[in-house]
Parts: sequence; C-alpha cells; structure tokens
Amino acid sequence: MPQRKISSLDELKGLIGQEVAVGDWLEIDQPRIDAFAEVTLDRQWIHVDPTRAKSESPYGATIAHGFLTLSLLSHLLFAAIHVDAGFTRGINYGINRLRFPSAVTCGSRIRGHFLLQSVKDVEGGIELVWAITIDVEGQSKPAAVVEWVLRQYR
Repeated sequence: MPQRKISSLDELKGLIGQEVAVGDWLEIDQPRIDAFAEVTLDRQWIHVDPTRAKSESPYGATIAHGFLTLSLLSHLLFAAIHVDAGFTRGINYGINRLRFPSAVTCGSRIRGHFLLQSVKDVEGGIELVWAITIDVEGQSKPAAVVEWVLRQYR
C-alpha cells in the first residue's frame, strides 16, 4: 500500500478516531529472529532452534519474540504514514497498553493497522496516541494490540 501522506497538523487532527492507514506486509524470517535474539540475549529455543521447535513447539516452528514484533512498530508506522507538519524529531513516549494475543511463526508476514486515538498539544510539539493492531497474514487473532504514545517536536 502507498504511504499515507498527511500535510498539516490540522489534517492530522481531523483524523482522530479514524483508521489512518494499513501498512504493507513484512516477513518475519529466521535471520531477523536470530539477530533479535543475539541483540537482546534472549536465545530461548522456541525462537532460535528450528529443529527443536518443529518437534516440540505447539506452533511447529520457531516464533518471533513478542518484543521483536513490538520493536518493529516504528518501521511499520513510518512506512505507512508520513506527517509533514514541520516536526524535526519524534520521541517514543511510552506504551499505555500492550497485549500479544497470538504468536508470529517464522516465515509469517505481519502488518499494522493504525488508528489515531488522540492528538494533544505539549510544550514544543504534540502528543499522539495510536491504537495499533498488528495482523499476522492468515490468522484470525492479531500478533499484538498496542496503545502507543509518541511525541513530535518542532
């Protein structure tokens, strides 16, 4: 899907309560899972041992770390939405709510649905709250449901 371009703060505020974009699919392959395991020192077999996971895991394959899925939010959001309203930087302000309803098996593809919950003024910028659902292709339950707070500054 093409990136949604938002050209002003007024346009952005007009989208409160709406799904602003649905992103493109992103494959979660074993090299990405392995790299995340190394960086985070979380080398649990269910993530990094495909042979064991095939025989012992209820998923029949390795699965992505939940925090790997979470760490991809920035990429998924900014690949789907570009706000051109004169901001010079964005800051991850936090997560209000986070759940991982289903696993992301190796080789699956994920994508984000981005609903803008609120926009409020803060000193030097704005605070955005996004309700994000991360789908897994072919699954009825999402991989993650997140309420993410971002701040954009001028």
